[in-house]
Amino acid sequence: MVPAEKILHAAKEHGAQAIGLSGLITPSLEEMSHIAAEMQRQGFSEPLLIGGATTSRAHTAIKIAPHYQGTVVHVVDASRAVGVVAKLLSAGAAADYRSTIAADQQALREEHAAKTRAPLLPLAAARANAVKVSYAPVKPNKLGVTALGDLDLAVIAKYIDWSPFFQTWDLAGKYPRIFDDARIGEQARQVFADAQAMLASVVTEKWLTARAVCGLFAAERHGDDIELRDGGQLVMTWRGLRQQVTRAEGKANQCLADFVAPEGDFVGAFAVTAGLGIEEKLAEFELAHDDYSAIMLKALADRLAEAATEWLHERVRKEYWGYAASEALSRDELIAEAYQGIRPAPGYPACPDHTVKRDLFRLLDATNHCAMALTESYAMTPAASVSGFYLAHPEARYFAVGKIAADQLEDWAIRNNMSVDEAQRWLAPQL
Repeated sequence: MVPAEKILHAAKEHGAQAIGLSGLITPSLEEMSHIAAEMQRQGFSEPLLIGGATTSRAHTAIKIAPHYQGTVVHVVDASRAVGVVAKLLSAGAAADYRSTIAADQQALREEHAAKTRAPLLPLAAARANAVKVSYAPVKPNKLGVTALGDLDLAVIAKYIDWSPFFQTWDLAGKYPRIFDDARIGEQARQVFADAQAMLASVVTEKWLTARAVCGLFAAERHGDDIELRDGGQLVMTWRGLRQQVTRAEGKANQCLADFVAPEGDFVGAFAVTAGLGIEEKLAEFELAHDDYSAIMLKALADRLAEAATEWLHERVRKEYWGYAASEALSRDELIAEAYQGIRPAPGYPACPDHTVKRDLFRLLDATNHCAMALTESYAMTPAASVSGFYLAHPEARYFAVGKIAADQLEDWAIRNNMSVDEAQRWLAPQL
């Protein structure tokens, strides 16, 4: 996300009538609140539009709108922004529309304040209630980093999960059943046909390049931390976060480190992109004023990145690590994650820490191998990219860390050699 100073300077310089912010990852949420506060401090009155994958109507009302006395409105997707701005600037309708937004946000804040929240345990008590698991780790067939170079998009395309693709077009339904939906089935079939036609061009004309790198390392668990070693040398420490909410009887307070055998284990890491070359093609569509094709290509790049991630994980399980060498899963079973092990990604509920991507990229040399990079807020570029870790434990499952207390924030800050203020910035959604 562009820093607040540049955004607001550009808004003043160009006489903006409205300002729009879009965030793809959770650190962007804090920056949005900061920009709202800066708009208030600098005397702005223009409406502020909030959108992006990590935003929501409730978060906008509770965390961003209170920083700015002007109108702050959540926009579900970019296609609706024009209509929202038209209402916000309409001479006849703006006042009523803004009043409706303000009243709706106040109701959301009151509803949020009235919620009863489960109490948080002290960190020591949460750690005492860790997952108790044991298993015999399988040594990987190939330790160290493996760069796979340019991937075959025709092969990767076979691993696409098409259900999320339809969400890009505000079409809710699971593929292929969505085609039988009486209300949106015809539209879904049309957009899918267009996607297939463009995908064929992407593959045959090489509009995009996909690359991947992975690594498998010896691992040692130390409390909530996982140390990765290569040839006996410490190459990375992955510092985990643990659930602190009071759990029902018999339910553990989980941390991803719980699924690493304390007596010694192995952990993997990966970085994948399918967005190399996309900017050139998007520029062509922009020149032709073809927004539909631009959105379609971005959606396909995202699907290919996820498909490449699925393809790579399968190869790791069956070949590079080899703990599931005889695995023979169908496409639907892969989508349902019927395999052993998980691949938690930074920024997702089980691993909400985005900063670990810095060490992950360094460990895999993702910039050199895949031409991937990180922004100041740890968003990946190209946007159609995925990175994360591999855990092989048979009982490993995804979960949400949820809210954490001040004691874990301070503990995590110390482990990361950060100030508490800096840690608070990165973990704000968990506080």
